Amino acid sequence: MSSGRIGGSNFCFIIPPIQRLILIYFYICAQITAMQKRLVLDQKQIAITLDRFCHQLIENHDDFKDTVLLGLQPRGTLVLDRIVKRLKEISGIEVLSGYLDATFHRDDFRRRDMPLKANETKINFLIENKKVVLVDDVLFKGRSARAAMDAMIAFGRPQKVELMVLIDRKYTRDYPIIPNYYGRQVNTLESQYVGVEWKNQGFAEDAIWITEKEVKS
Repeated sequence: MSSGRIGGSNFCFIIPPIQRLILIYFYICAQITAMQKRLVLDQKQIAITLDRFCHQLIENHDDFKDTVLLGLQPRGTLVLDRIVKRLKEISGIEVLSGYLDATFHRDDFRRRDMPLKANETKINFLIENKKVVLVDDVLFKGRSARAAMDAMIAFGRPQKVELMVLIDRKYTRDYPIIPNYYGRQVNTLESQYVGVEWKNQGFAEDAIWITEKEVKS
């Protein structure tokens, strides 16, 4: 039995068992949701990270005369577009860039229940003897980055290859690949997923979250 005061009068009321169970259920759901979704970078932090990337690139590649940037399809291209735009705003240089799809070069391409969907490669230049910066949103097991290095050879033999990612998921690598530039390193479990949301993709604002993967029944 619970008691309270309304309009200066004492009153007593009893919460029926079914309603009490419903309240407990919604409370538990709210707590689980809070535990399952954790913010890594918000919109302001992402903007700061992209600016830092640009200044690091300018410091390491000067006038970008011998440098090209390749965004890994599908999500790395969204990061690439922002970096190329910001580089032009900061330095006035329009860096040579393109989109690279490595679907058919993945070592798990024929090992999935559902075949991977390929995306378009947009590279209208050669990378022979160029410094290549591969851009992606999240580095997980390293398989996409490895496949990208195989895929880009079709456009020439690069002088050097660097990797840039917004999020580096530590301790999850299947291949010995380390990013040259990263926004944030995070410790994650296999059961977790790092999601990157962009405002121009329909989300409320730019944000990066760690969430629990849905368990398939």
